[in-house]
Order: sequence, then structure tokens, then C-alpha cells
Amino acid sequence: MCCVGGVGSCSDTGKSGACGTMLEEETDQTYENVLAEIQSFELPIEATLRSVYDDQPNAHKKFMEKLDACIRNHDKEIEKMCNFHHQGFVDAITELLKVRTDAEKLKVIVHTEDIIRCRIQQRNITTVVEKLQLCLPVLEMYSKLKEQMSAKRYYSALKTMEQLENVYFPWVSQYRFCQLMIENLPKLREDIKEISMSDLKDFLESIRKHSDKIGETAMKQAQHQKTFSVSLQKQNKMKFGKNMYINHDRIPEERNETVLKHSLEEEDENEEEVLTVQDLVDFSPVYRCLHIYSVLGDEETFENYYRKQRKKQARLVLQPQSNMHETVDGYRRYFTQIVGFFVVEDHILHVTQGLVTRAYTDELWNMALSKIIAVLRAHSSYCTDPDLVLELKNLIVIFADTLQGYGFPVNRLFDLLFEIRDQYNETLLKKWAGVFRDIFEEDNYSPIPIVNEEEYKIVISKFPFQDPDLEKQSFPKKFPMSQSVPHIYIQVKEFIYASLKFSESLHRSSTEIDDMLRKSTNLLLTRTLSSCLLNLIRKPHIGLTELVQIIINTTHLEQACKYLEDFITNITNISQETVHTTRLYGLSTFKDARHAAEGEIYTKLNQKIDEFVQLADYDWTMSEPDGRASGYLMDLINFLRSIFQVFTHLPGKVAQTACMSACQHLSTSLMQMLLDSELKQISMGAVQQFNLDVIQCELFASSEPVPGFQGDTLQLAFIDLRQLLDLFMVWDWSTYLADYGQPASKYLRVNPNTALTLLEKMKDTSKKNNIFAQFRKNDRDKQKLIETVVKQLRSLVNGMSQHT
Repeated sequence: MCCVGGVGSCSDTGKSGACGTMLEEETDQTYENVLAEIQSFELPIEATLRSVYDDQPNAHKKFMEKLDACIRNHDKEIEKMCNFHHQGFVDAITELLKVRTDAEKLKVIVHTEDIIRCRIQQRNITTVVEKLQLCLPVLEMYSKLKEQMSAKRYYSALKTMEQLENVYFPWVSQYRFCQLMIENLPKLREDIKEISMSDLKDFLESIRKHSDKIGETAMKQAQHQKTFSVSLQKQNKMKFGKNMYINHDRIPEERNETVLKHSLEEEDENEEEVLTVQDLVDFSPVYRCLHIYSVLGDEETFENYYRKQRKKQARLVLQPQSNMHETVDGYRRYFTQIVGFFVVEDHILHVTQGLVTRAYTDELWNMALSKIIAVLRAHSSYCTDPDLVLELKNLIVIFADTLQGYGFPVNRLFDLLFEIRDQYNETLLKKWAGVFRDIFEEDNYSPIPIVNEEEYKIVISKFPFQDPDLEKQSFPKKFPMSQSVPHIYIQVKEFIYASLKFSESLHRSSTEIDDMLRKSTNLLLTRTLSSCLLNLIRKPHIGLTELVQIIINTTHLEQACKYLEDFITNITNISQETVHTTRLYGLSTFKDARHAAEGEIYTKLNQKIDEFVQLADYDWTMSEPDGRASGYLMDLINFLRSIFQVFTHLPGKVAQTACMSACQHLSTSLMQMLLDSELKQISMGAVQQFNLDVIQCELFASSEPVPGFQGDTLQLAFIDLRQLLDLFMVWDWSTYLADYGQPASKYLRVNPNTALTLLEKMKDTSKKNNIFAQFRKNDRDKQKLIETVVKQLRSLVNGMSQHT
């Protein structure tokens, strides 16, 4: 200690006195610096000493000398100081001895105060620890809250906020940091609410985009379940021995079982591939948002917003595209969007509490159902393709079955299907009208020729024709009907199949389906086929031969109606003896067609007669007849003979009526020719020539061109002409006038007006070939008789007019 103190003292003295001289020498400056570093107590000093020894050889000796001199100087300083302070030191010791006793007392007092102070400090520390223990959980919870907010665990964050407010903040509410936290919580809640609302909007947008896929998935599932159920039902039916018929042919049970087994396996595979709605849409945002708003106590706002937005989406979903009716894909997209929408609502209804209610979904569905029905009713009315209408029906059935599986009532949709069924039948009727027209256009209206047994069996397989006499005939032979008959029969069956397709899956009984099939078939027969037949009959190019064949065809089609009824019975398994079973109206349909064809035969036959009569070229002024019938009339009679030969295939009454009508029309035409107002004069020679033509007509009538007439029935068609011509040929006016009005009169059918008209034509005073000129020359009395006859005839005519 002394050495160290000496060093320090030497340093101070060197600065003031003796050492100052050493600083003047340049060689000593280094040692001075070294000594100063040693006295500065900066250790280690190895580097300082090494610099002395490394400087010059023997340099340490000089340094040691300098060091010794410095030590001596310090010793002198110490000694002087001790001498100077010695008396003071003695005085201080004396004073210390005096205060020793007081110090002992004071020491006791100081110790007590220290204890008190320590106790206070200890108490303060304990209080601080307690307060910190209260604050630390709050800080930890708040830190946890921040972490939850960062991790987007908003529901947990809200629960943490509740804990802070209800449990932790009351303990430390007096602290400023707590007030800051309390003020920050509402802002955090608003942030969570905004974020949740944003998540809800994203969810709503997501389900809107995925509605198609959700609906498609749900409809596939419903279709697979239905197909699976139907397959099982068919399999059970086969186990109980029930047979299925297609075109009256039984399907082998083994083949049916194989087909159904394969179908069931395919359905199982498809069911494994079908996704659920949870696989397509993440519903966690709506659950999370609902929980968050529940915690926030604002469920009503959330529910109202959700329902409002979903109603807007429902309106968009229910709005169809303008060209939806053009393709089945348009309808499919429309249905899948709606199904997707309500599948989501049903899922939300069952997995949440209060967000949507059954009353809300029912109200929404009823609104949607009314809109759907209106849309389908409007767009389906544009459909003209029965295949498209059938596909639409299948889509509606799947659509209804799908939503019914989710608890939505769909009875109104099936009621709509009955409206669409009527439209489907209308489109079928239009389609089959074209089919019938094509069949009629392609028909040659000739009996079907058969050259061998194989061809015979082919026709029999297409049309149920039974005729033992035809079977006994040898080949080649002919069926009485033309080729259109089996084609029409086949197409009627095809129509029944097509109509049946729509009736399937309508949840209707077999009796109702049977009734629908019969009614639609009746429409086909009574309206479509009947209209096509009537249009065919009235076509100008259809001749008498074709009309005869049409009558034959309708007869066989009428007979085949009972087989069509059996065909429907086999399909529906409803006996014809069942009460209220609708009968087919084929009898009236084909009877009306036959009547129309018969009337057309009469009309065309009369038109043909008129064509021949128009060829007549009489010389009404001839003096003598040609001695033979007119050429046009003989041609006409030959034509009628050939036509009536064709009529032998017609029912007897039709042929007889046609023959009688033809003869009556010919008689009327000849009578009109005589009485034509443009014909001014007729010679007796012309009357005689005309009489020859009428004789040929009577001979034709008496030759029985059509069998079945009794006696002279057909000849009576010319009785008016015969009596009129006999009256003029015999010139038997006295008898006519005497017996007029008597039932037994020889000239009962001669009308006075007719006789008067012809007589006036014959008494014309023309210079050329006037028969009355000879009367005046030869017998003037006869002339007076004629004038008398004319006057009497006029009197009779006037009397008839007055009586009328």
C-alpha cells in the first residue's frame, strides 16, 4: 500500500518540481512516460516494461536508476505528509474514543430503522408482486387475443374478449393499460364483424357459382336411387313369375336377370363416384359467421342479411334464359341451379339453428314453385319436338323426386306434368300426322302381292289379318288391303309406346295410365288419322280405284282396333272388362272415313260422267237418226262397266249405291241436256237419236253391272227420260192429258213443265227442218191440236205454280 501511495505521490511531485527537469531531456522522456503508465494502475504492464527492455541494450539499468530516484522522492513526500498530519491524527483518535459509547447506542437505533425500512420494502414488493400477478394473466390473455386475431380464429377471439371483460379487466380496471385495452375491444369486434361479413359474402358467391354442380350431383343421386329401386322392383316381379312383353314378345327371364344384375352393378359404381354437397362447398364460413354474430348478440342482422341475399339469388336462379326451350341442356341448367339452391338451404336448415327455418324455406319454395310452373308452362309451349318434350318431362320428374327427397312438396309439379302431357300428345299427333301423310303418299293403293310363305308371314307379323279362304289359296296371292294398312297399324302401336313413355314415373296407377293411353290413342284415331284420311280422300289425284282401295283399307283397320285394345291391355295389365275403361273409337273413325270415301266416289264418278257427257255432239236439227247410239255414250258405258268391276271388292251396298248414283246422275245429265235453255230447237230426228242413247243406258242398267239389285230397280233411274221420250215418240198427248194426276198414268213421271219446254223447242217456226211446216201443209187440224196441247200444258203449269 505504501509503495502504491508513494508512486502516486511521486507522480504529483514530478509534475511540479524535480521531475520537470527530467522532462527537458529528450532521452529521458520515454522513461517518464513509462513511469507515468506504471503509476496509472493500468494492468497488465508487461507491454510497457517490454518496451523499455526492447529499446536499447542496457536500457533497463538507466530505467532502474530512474525508478529508484522516483521511489526516493515519494518516500520523502510521505514522510513530510505524515509529519504534517500527525497531531491531527492524534486528535482524531481521541475524539473517536470519546464517541465510541454514543456510536454503540446509535448503532442499535440504526439497526431498528433498517429493519423497519426492510419490512416496508418487503411489503411493497409483495404488493407489487400481487399486482403483477393480477396483470400478467390479463397481458397473457390479451397477447392470446392478438394471436387469435392474427390466426383468424375470430370466434375464439370473441370468447377471449368475453373472458377479458368479465373476468380479468375488473381486477386491473384502475390501470391505464387496461383502459387502453378496453377501448380497443369494440374496434376489434367491429373488425371481426366486417371480416365475418366479408367471409359470408364470399360464401354466398361460392354457393352461387357451385349451384349447378350441387344440383347436378343431387339429381344424379336421386336418379340413381330411383333406378336402383325400379331395378329391384323388376327383379322382384320376375321372382314372382310376372312376364314382361315388348311387341307381344316375351323377354327371357335369364336375360332379364342378367341385364338387371349388370344395371345394379353399374348403379353401385356410380353411387360411389357421386359427391355430396359437403364435398363441393365449404360451409365452415357460414357456421363461423353465425357463431360470431351469436357471440356479438347480432344474430338478427346476420339472419336478415343472409335471407335477403339468398332471396336475391333465388330470383336470379329462377330467371330462365330466353332460348331455354330450344335444347334440353337449357332446361337441365335451369333445374340444376334451382336444385342446388334449395339443397344448400336444406343443408343450412338442418346444420344451423335459427339462420333459416322451415317456415322460411317453405315460403321461399312456394314462391319459387309458382315461378317455376309459370316458366315451364310458357317455355314448354314453344316445344314442337316430342322427343324434347319427353326429355323435359324426365327432367321434371327427376327434379321433383330430388326436391321431394329433401322434404319440399312437389304435387303441383306433377299436376303441371299433366298439362305438359297434353302438349306432348299434341306434338306426337303432329309428328304422326306427318308419318301418316308419308305412308299415304308412298302407298300404291293396290292389294299386297304375296309370292311365297315367307312374305305372307312377314305381313301377318305386322298386321293381325285372318282370312281362312286366303290361307287356303295357293301362291301367288294377294292380301285385300294395300301396303299402308300394316304400316298404319305399326305406327299406331309406336304412338302408344311413345305415349306410354310420358306416362311412366308420374306416380299414377295402372288404371290411370291405361286411361291416358286409350284417350291419347283415341285422339290419334279420331283426329289425326281421320283428318289424314279425309285429306287424302279429297286430294284431286286420288281416283276411283284409289278410293275403292281406301274403303277396303279402312275396313281392315277398323277390324284391327280390337287388337290395339288387347295391345294396350298387355302393356298396362288392365282388363277391358274393368269398370270405366275407355274404349277405342276406331269404329266411328274408320266408318266416317269410309263414308267420306264413298261420298267422294259418288262425286268423282259423277264428275267422270260429266266429262263424258260434255263430249256429246248432237245435231239437234237432224231429220233422221244415225241408227246407232252416240260414241261418247258407248265409251261412258264401257267405262262404267270397268269401274263397277273394281267395285266388286267393296261392300255390296256401297257398290250398289255408287251404281244407282251413277245411273241417276247420267239420267239427270241427259234430261238437262234436252232442257238446256241455250238449246232453242230440237227436231224429231234428234229426239229419235237421243232415244237410241237412252235405250243403251237402259240396256246397261238391265245388264246388272253390280249384283244385288232386285228386278228393274236400276232401270228406274231412267224412267223419267223413258216416259218423256215415249210421249214425244208416240205423240200420245191425249192419253197424257187425260190421265194426268192419276196414280196409274202411263206418263206419271212426265212433268208438265218439262213436256211444255221440250214441245216449245219442237214447234219453233224456223225455216230449217221445222216439223210444223209439214203439219201446216199436210194437216192443219193437227197444228191446231198442238196449240191446244201447249195451252193445256201451260194451264197445268200455271195451276201447279198457284197450288205451290
